[in-house]
This record gives sequence, C-alpha cells and structure tokens, in this order.
Amino acid sequence: MTTNTSTPRTVVLRYFDALTAGDQETIRDSWAEDGSVWYGGDLPISGTWQGRDRVVDGFLGTAFAHLDPDREVGIEVTNVFGEGEQVLVEWHSWATGRTGRPYDQRNIAVFVIRDGRIAAMREYADTQNWERALIDA
Repeated sequence: MTTNTSTPRTVVLRYFDALTAGDQETIRDSWAEDGSVWYGGDLPISGTWQGRDRVVDGFLGTAFAHLDPDREVGIEVTNVFGEGEQVLVEWHSWATGRTGRPYDQRNIAVFVIRDGRIAAMREYADTQNWERALIDA
C-alpha cells in the first residue's frame, strides 16, 4: 500500500509499473478516492473522469477495451520531471487495436500527488492518431 512517505515521483512510477504489469490492485490503489483524469479531444476517453472508480473502470477500462487483448501492450516511461506535488511524465505506448491497426503513441501527462496517491492527471496526446488506430472507420 502506498504511504504518505512516498515521493510523488515514486507514486507515479509505481503506477506506470502497475499499468505495464496489468496489476489492477496497484492501479486502483494508486488513485485517490476522489482522483480525476482529464483527456482532450473528442474520443470515447475524452473529457473529465471524476472519482477512482470512474478513472479506473471508466477512463482506463474504455481505453484498454479498444486494444487487442491477445497482442502486446507496451508502455515505456521516457522522462520524469517533478516539482513539489506535481510530476510530469513522458511515455511511449504501443499496442494493436481491436481494429487490427497498430497503435504507437507518445504521451505526456501532469500528475498531482496528494497523500501518496494520484489526485489528478491531465494527459496530452495525439488524439487523431488514437482515433485512426483504435476507432473503426
């Protein structure tokens, strides 16, 4: 379990490790009960998702539902910068969509960490790339 002594950087890297491993318990534990995600664009995952259950089951669940579960899903953190309770993360992610098309994306997000958990995330990505790879035309 994450404790208040975890650094914001450690909390975020633990979360990415859990995403990579598919560790649902740690993913859920990484989020504050009232945590939120904002994702731009006009996609099934766009908008603001408020509350741990909506973030994990809604935002993440919707995103992963567009991926082929029988193919590799990869996530590699490439940069981490932090100041106080905020951590900026860049990562590379790849998969195959249920569409059969490849998904290859560079992402960036600002995380806000409070009391050892993710309180907020604002993610910025190429939403057109997401749509081309993962949405049926």
